[in-house]
Amino acid sequence: MAKAATARPRRRERKNIASGVAHINSTFNNTMIT
Repeated sequence: MAKAATARPRRRERKNIASGVAHINSTFNNTMIT
């Protein structure tokens, strides 16, 4: 799951990866918990 989420923000900018991953991970976790 983490790998798939990390592959998404990689498409845009490298600087946004950290922020993107954190955001996607948060959303992913929220979706799973809900």
